[in-house]
Amino acid sequence: MSKSTINRLSRVEGQVRGIIKMLEEGRYCIDVLHQMQAVKSAFSRAENEILKEHAATCVASAMESGDLENQREKVSELIDLFEKLKR
Repeated sequence: MSKSTINRLSRVEGQVRGIIKMLEEGRYCIDVLHQMQAVKSAFSRAENEILKEHAATCVASAMESGDLENQREKVSELIDLFEKLKR
């Protein structure tokens, strides 16, 4: 996994801790919701990075291998993932 993805997720972890602290302090709901939107956005960017890395490594390797079963498996995984994202 790339260092930038790990760093991004570490920042998300810190942001979530910050949101918990905001709630414990009784901060204004809209401020909390703004922070939650920032976390969702950062988490989505990390998700995209992981997906790109998966396509560039695991999927590409399966396509290059000539192993039809492995290729089908990787494509099926991506289809399942995209179906979940649509929900």
